[in-house]
Amino acid sequence: MLYYTLKVVEIRPETSDTVTLVFKQPALKKLKYEPGQYLTLIFRINGRRYIRPYSFSSAPLVDSNIEVTVKRVSGGIVSNHIIDKVQIGDMIEAMEPLGDFTLNNEFVDDQTHIVLWGAGSGITPLVSIAKYALHTRCVKHVTLVYGNRTTENVIFKNTINQLKLSFGELFSPWHFYTQFYVSADEPYVVKGRIDAKTVLKVMGKEKDLSNTVHYICGPAGLKESIKETLKYFGINDNLILSEDFEIERDAKLLTDVITRNVILNCNGQSTEIKVIKGKSILEAGLDALLELDYSCQTGNCKLCKARINKGEVKMVGVKLQHDELKPDECLMCCSFPLTESIELSIE
Repeated sequence: MLYYTLKVVEIRPETSDTVTLVFKQPALKKLKYEPGQYLTLIFRINGRRYIRPYSFSSAPLVDSNIEVTVKRVSGGIVSNHIIDKVQIGDMIEAMEPLGDFTLNNEFVDDQTHIVLWGAGSGITPLVSIAKYALHTRCVKHVTLVYGNRTTENVIFKNTINQLKLSFGELFSPWHFYTQFYVSADEPYVVKGRIDAKTVLKVMGKEKDLSNTVHYICGPAGLKESIKETLKYFGINDNLILSEDFEIERDAKLLTDVITRNVILNCNGQSTEIKVIKGKSILEAGLDALLELDYSCQTGNCKLCKARINKGEVKMVGVKLQHDELKPDECLMCCSFPLTESIELSIE
């Protein structure tokens, strides 16, 4: 894993509760990333180490600086720290870019029509993809479907408007507002949430769906609604990509999990931690102030991988292929203790 120290050169307000941090590219060790990936930032707040992933809102080959966009979250220790405390000139530690929610897959070419679906701060990786796709002409057309409460909540409003002015018919932005009056002379502005009916309305405007690839970033309900409706149109599952920033756990799968102690061997030291029922082993380790490597906390980045020396754990919500983990390995962010005398080693 590569680490960078990045300098904040600009803090740009996007809405009343959202800012974009603009970092200068390092002079020697350039940070390389793909549109749609995320940057993991590391902070020390009140003596504790916090790690959080934030999607790039900049695009390679388009923006000279590195940009990530952060929305204030109620009770969010790191997001509130960034918005309230970070200043221009600060140096912030970051991990190398991660994530596979990108354009670089076998289904996208210069004849592809990509459709980007998002709500609220879910726009962040989508605007990175849109900028890159339009500026490089690597796809045929870009449609953005973006939901918010009102016009004041629209992140990247100016960027979206500028892309429309610059690229005209190559770019189709749709705006959905739940608390906004919509006039009849604005056909691409719709009142209501992005749900099955509105997906049908958007897709009904598209003449050819045979060569579309769809990117979804937003709440779980939004993703499921869009996916189900796209399947109605015959869109294959492998042409529907979604970004997950929070893990979805079925409580029924944790009925056999109780509070247990787990031994973690890390950096030559052994620490016994109590894993409270409902918390993952990673969460318990962080609560015990152990400095563990992690990023996404959704079972995708694999940074919290550990070897199971003793006992048995249960992994919930992991979407990795079976061959990406060995039989004696687990991801601590998705792992819960099933037996007594569990011992894990972190290499």
